[in-house]
Amino acid sequence: MQIEVWSDFACPFCYIGKRRLEAGLEQFEHKNHVDVVYRSFELALDADVHIPHDVHDMLAQKYGMTREKAVEMNANLTEQAAQVGLDFRFDTLVLTNTFDAHRLSHFGGHYGKRSEVTELLLRAYFTDSKHLGDHATLLDIAEEAGLDREEAAEALRSGRFADAVRAEEQEANQLGVRGVPFYVINRKYAVSGAQPPEVFLQALQQAWEDANPIQLVNTGGSAAGVCTDDGCAIDGEPSRD
Repeated sequence: MQIEVWSDFACPFCYIGKRRLEAGLEQFEHKNHVDVVYRSFELALDADVHIPHDVHDMLAQKYGMTREKAVEMNANLTEQAAQVGLDFRFDTLVLTNTFDAHRLSHFGGHYGKRSEVTELLLRAYFTDSKHLGDHATLLDIAEEAGLDREEAAEALRSGRFADAVRAEEQEANQLGVRGVPFYVINRKYAVSGAQPPEVFLQALQQAWEDANPIQLVNTGGSAAGVCTDDGCAIDGEPSRD
């Protein structure tokens, strides 16, 4: 089974949803047969790499609310994150464009480490207050994931994997994805948002049953006693009642 996860590193619910999905998977009896694949989605395609204001002011401007209300909203998100073991630090979070971070995740995927790089990027953004638009930060993350720093630097300099990021974003658009996190199981079942673990578990069980229908194998020999709508038979002979 495959779960595709469209997400952005600047999305708090993507990190919370990641933990809730992992919790649902832990309860799934066939979890060893599930492959989780991360896909690219940018919430702010035109965001600058260097942004002078903080996340509280950004939310206040975007949604027409007071800074105090934005701080309150982020405090609520911090509580939700804590419930799944995450430490969100909005006061020191560094806003930036995440395109190069997505390119780095594809670079990691080239070596089978996209999941590891995804986790490190989310932690760097929400917990460690790292600047994900800064190439030095991204190279530190690549190195932490066990990737070659110089090769990663060349990939970032050259624009490598830009087309791969755009292709996944276009695919999300074709699937009708308007917000993240967005989960697609076996290209048939979709889960939108950071749902509770039991929702993911239910979706996984449904997808598994759909992909692995029960098949009955007849291990009996000659016909024995059986009843149908037409009557009952013993050893293949119709009853004389």
